[in-house]
Amino acid sequence: MDRLLKCEANYVPLSPVTFLNRASAVYANRPSVIYAGVRFTWRQTYERCRRLASSLRALNIVKNNVVSVLAPNIPAMYEMHFAVPMAGAVLNTINTRLDAKNIATILRHSEAKVFFVDYQYVPLASEALRLLMAQLQDTNFEAESSIPLVIVIDDIDSPTGVRLGELEYEQLVHKGNPGYVPDEISDEWDPIALNYTSGTTSEPKGVVYSHRGAYLSTLSLILGWEMGSEPVYLWSLPMFHCNGWTFTWGMAARGGTNVCIRNTTAHEIYSNIGLHGVTHMCCAPIVFNILLEAKPHERREITTPVQILTGGAPPPAALLQRIEGLGFHVVHAYGLTEATGPALVCEWQAKWNQLPRDDQAKLKARQGVSILTLADVDVKDLKTMASVPRDGNTVGEIVLRGSSIMKGYFKDEKATAQAFQKGWFVTGDVGVIHPDGYLEIKDRSKDVIISGGENISSVELESVLYRHPNVLEAAVVAMPHPRWGESPCAFVTLKKNSDCKAGDVNEADIMAHCRKNLSGFMIPKKVQFMDELPKTSTGKIQKFQLRALAKALVVPENQPKKKSTQVNRDQPSRYNNQPHEQILALSRL
Repeated sequence: MDRLLKCEANYVPLSPVTFLNRASAVYANRPSVIYAGVRFTWRQTYERCRRLASSLRALNIVKNNVVSVLAPNIPAMYEMHFAVPMAGAVLNTINTRLDAKNIATILRHSEAKVFFVDYQYVPLASEALRLLMAQLQDTNFEAESSIPLVIVIDDIDSPTGVRLGELEYEQLVHKGNPGYVPDEISDEWDPIALNYTSGTTSEPKGVVYSHRGAYLSTLSLILGWEMGSEPVYLWSLPMFHCNGWTFTWGMAARGGTNVCIRNTTAHEIYSNIGLHGVTHMCCAPIVFNILLEAKPHERREITTPVQILTGGAPPPAALLQRIEGLGFHVVHAYGLTEATGPALVCEWQAKWNQLPRDDQAKLKARQGVSILTLADVDVKDLKTMASVPRDGNTVGEIVLRGSSIMKGYFKDEKATAQAFQKGWFVTGDVGVIHPDGYLEIKDRSKDVIISGGENISSVELESVLYRHPNVLEAAVVAMPHPRWGESPCAFVTLKKNSDCKAGDVNEADIMAHCRKNLSGFMIPKKVQFMDELPKTSTGKIQKFQLRALAKALVVPENQPKKKSTQVNRDQPSRYNNQPHEQILALSRL
């Protein structure tokens, strides 16, 4: 047996890029991308990606260079998931919710060589580049050589003419070589994507995916979701979230149709479901509220069930019942950036169909069982690494291991070593295992607040509050929110001095300070002033007491909400004419 030969005939490195080559041959004339009035087939998408890859090589992009993109769910964003690795480079999709400072930090840390920017984000990108230039000059870097080449992506359906430099995306596609033959992947451990965690530390960490991990995670999710051939997938989940939970590559694997939408609104979702016969979509639970609160003229009757894979904070049972009443079928998943998106899926069992609807909804809200490419998942006592009993009550740390786990954190060996302990990836989430083997999260040891699908670091928010000249102490905890699931609640004590008199500093002042220093979705929804924060005998703030207080501050769902305290002012001006509730929803996706 040892003499059997491993060769090119029986061993080929795994890469999700190969899905596109197959799709162009097997599903050549099937629609691949739909966006407004634009239509492409899989043969056309393959050619466009080869053209773009050849243009990137002509711009001196070489193996393992980073190519960043700041864009919504448009055809160009989809194409770059194939074109960039076809050029040997690493794709870095940037969260469009971030502010200029965070984007500048990512560009610098990733050492991006090219920066693609959608025309609507040109002002944001310009400010980020200005900050990047200033950072480099302050540290005596050769600023000009470290600034990425900027390429604007104009709207392919309705060009605007907006530019930021001389190059434009469609020009690169047009000038590229349609016969370009990408170099074959020689090592499946090579990086394919670099995704930054959304604010779980003061500076986001860069998570590196391998070709192998992305390939296997893609297969696991389309199998676990029982996605058949020719699905019609609506891009209601941002592609910048873990590469669209790998469904960017998964649609090519199944010969499906990508329905791209620029804005996640009730009108866009319902109209595209009706026009194109959408079969699948992914989203955070906040999108359920968009669908449920749609105006009568925005709704369309759903004649065939639409499959929804949702993640983030577990959706309440009542919300699941309401959304399924509209014609959607919901599957709940759990994942994180470091696990290439969803790592656990709440696989449905046929026997559960006989249970009352309330019981079914509670089962669906659990995080579930591992995807196929995870070798193992467990809940352990990290001190002893012993598994907790499967009783649904004993809590421990959720740990994972398998080929879909990240390679590590880019340029951060210390954080990588901390994440990998004794052969396991430590998630930082606390949960239980039920007798049937299904996992359920009970708390978050990292103090991460999940608000409308976005991760908010309490540590980062607290550091901003402490920069306010009149703040003495600050602590941030999760406060239950009827719309977002969770939202930040800040507890603050003020300095007692002659410059800070009672009544001089109020909630609006603190929020204005946060708005100047944070991305819009991170701003606290409530600021509570206290004479003293509760502490232990060693001086540590007792956050469990603050969480109990925060629950008492929750505004009932039926109580009118003040628009002036909830509008996300960091969003681009294109949302200004949209209904208020849709503006709020878009700010979270």
